[in-house]
Amino acid sequence: MSRLKKSIETYSKYVKQQSRSNLSKKGMNATKSLYNSIKYNIKQNRGNSGRFETGFNVGFSMDKYGEFQDKGVHGVNSSYIKSKNSKFKYKSSSNLIGLEAATGENDNIGGIFAKFAKRKGLRFRDKKGKYITYKSTGFVIAQSIKKKGLEATSFFSKPLQDGINKYGEDFAIAHLEDALDIIFKKTK
Repeated sequence: MSRLKKSIETYSKYVKQQSRSNLSKKGMNATKSLYNSIKYNIKQNRGNSGRFETGFNVGFSMDKYGEFQDKGVHGVNSSYIKSKNSKFKYKSSSNLIGLEAATGENDNIGGIFAKFAKRKGLRFRDKKGKYITYKSTGFVIAQSIKKKGLEATSFFSKPLQDGINKYGEDFAIAHLEDALDIIFKKTK
């Protein structure tokens, strides 16, 4: 294995581990779905003819909603400051209430937001002071998210940039050492 590939592997493991750690620290790891979905893939570059060339590409993947959690989503009425650079935005036509209803159709508890509320032990009270059901809580949460949006957490983008800062010099040195190995092999 080339030195460059080893250093890219080290960087990729760092980003994956730090992203997972951030999810746990921020209390975003209840189902472990997003945590377990974070993966990376390293491929050697190929030219137009399909032949291998020097260099590698690394790609990261995760559940789709991970990008929304990382970058945040603008709400219909307001937005979080941390989400100001997000490309995602709820529209007034966004149907989170419908999503909540559809994901809880065959369930007594309710949809995804109701299940979230139950996992977190989140209970709201009505005007009389009685607790409302988790199903009703799910609809309240869905409506709130649509209005306010989701706050960016940078659980993935921060380790991605930190890893480049930490391992960038290692990439350059490893690439140079690999090139020198090739040059000296040809001269022998």
